[in-house]
Amino acid sequence: MSPSMVPGGLFATWRDDVPAGVVVFLVALPLCLGIAVASGAPLISGIIAGVVGGLVVGALSGSPVMVSGPAAGLTPVVLLGIQQVGGFERLLPAVVLAGILQLLLSGVRAGDVAYYVPSSVLKGMLAGIGLTLILKQLPHALGYDGDYEGDLSFVESSGSTTIGSLAEALQHIQPGAVMAALLGVGVMLWWPRSPFARVKLLPAPMVAVGVGVALNEALRIALPDLAIRGTHLVSLPAISNGDWLRQLALPDWSALSSPTVWELALIIGLVASLESLLSLEATNKLDPQRRDAPVNRELFAQGVGNVLAGLLGGLPITGVIIRSSTNVDAGAQSRLSAMVHAVLMLLAVLTLGVLLNRTPLAAIASVLLVTGFRLTAPALWRTAWRLGYSHFIPFGITVLAIVFTDVLRGIGVGLVIGLAFIIVEHLRSPVLSRLSPPGAVLTRYGLPEQVTFLSKASIARALNALPAGTRVEIDGRRTTRFDYDALEVLLLFRDTAKARNIDYRLVGVPEAELTPAHVRSIS
Repeated sequence: MSPSMVPGGLFATWRDDVPAGVVVFLVALPLCLGIAVASGAPLISGIIAGVVGGLVVGALSGSPVMVSGPAAGLTPVVLLGIQQVGGFERLLPAVVLAGILQLLLSGVRAGDVAYYVPSSVLKGMLAGIGLTLILKQLPHALGYDGDYEGDLSFVESSGSTTIGSLAEALQHIQPGAVMAALLGVGVMLWWPRSPFARVKLLPAPMVAVGVGVALNEALRIALPDLAIRGTHLVSLPAISNGDWLRQLALPDWSALSSPTVWELALIIGLVASLESLLSLEATNKLDPQRRDAPVNRELFAQGVGNVLAGLLGGLPITGVIIRSSTNVDAGAQSRLSAMVHAVLMLLAVLTLGVLLNRTPLAAIASVLLVTGFRLTAPALWRTAWRLGYSHFIPFGITVLAIVFTDVLRGIGVGLVIGLAFIIVEHLRSPVLSRLSPPGAVLTRYGLPEQVTFLSKASIARALNALPAGTRVEIDGRRTTRFDYDALEVLLLFRDTAKARNIDYRLVGVPEAELTPAHVRSIS
């Protein structure tokens, strides 16, 4: 049975999934619009990506709780790409090609690379995104919206930084926004402990946003000077039923003659795949039921989604950890919640614009602040610390790199540090394990199943430490793979052993033609 399915079918847990879908919709809507603005793309392109990410990718994905849509990680690529190719319509073929690339990667099972990301880096990614989310949402909670919703980069599009925006926000506090944010956070923390928590159709995040809307409507009547207005509210574009089709951008296929489009397709496809796979692995860890969604199926779903998004005029799609985490916190049980959020987003564009445009961003910020705190909870830091410095240092550096750069660069730094620790630990661990008892005339050593180039230094140290005149046997019968670099060390030591009067035997070690270090003549 697919991990995304539950006994009884897709609608078996609708009482959990429908409310969760509503919550994700409320959070995703301003994020989709904000990412579209930051990308220099039409507002409707962010909505299209959100709808396709929920309906299509959500239906095809093997993950029961991950939500896909436009992601901030691709914003710089899209913004620069639009400028390079001469318009959003000319970028859309690159999105389609990126989706085809993802389908090909799925076919060759390239998604398995996600299993090689160290746990310390994945947990650091979650904690880093959580901390960044808190820092980014605090200005919105204070009533200052200088940066677009959904941005996770330290250096913002305005030229300011995360810290700079927070300092600026402290000088432009709106009491009404602060009241809505504090009330929302209070509801989020109190609701699970209240008698109302038994009502599954009313999850805490949905109530928090609803209370924020109600508070602002009350302020409009009783204390108009404190009411939240203008850019501090959700700004859904006004599109009537008669002309929404004319808002869609269609691909300009003549752009395929430009090499830049093909380069952008490669970049978008690889970055979207990496971000989706990392988000999937992180979401698997957040899922209370620990359902392990198949990575190559996810690549296939993302590929189909990006092909359709490009054809319909949408932004590139990836799996998104913020929306996925919100989905988990809202109690989602199956992929129905992602699909519900997409349907609501489509309906919002067509019919609910006036109503949704009364939603304060501060109310949504209250939900994301709590979500951010849960992602970077103190318990996560304590566990990382207890696991030792080899786990905590890559974890901590990943967090700092994400906070002070962006998610993708931060993960890259974390992977480099994590890999460095793995290599150091590998080099320190002995490759030759002693098989014979102490005092035996013949000292026997066994090799592991994998003898790679990383084993070269350890083997060389162990062989060079052998006393002169000893009898040694190296047993490689359990080894299934010999890298040439390590094999060369084992074979070349024969000459050294003769010079030092060592009885040196190799059992189960294949012969190989040794490459000479220096060729004396050329014939």
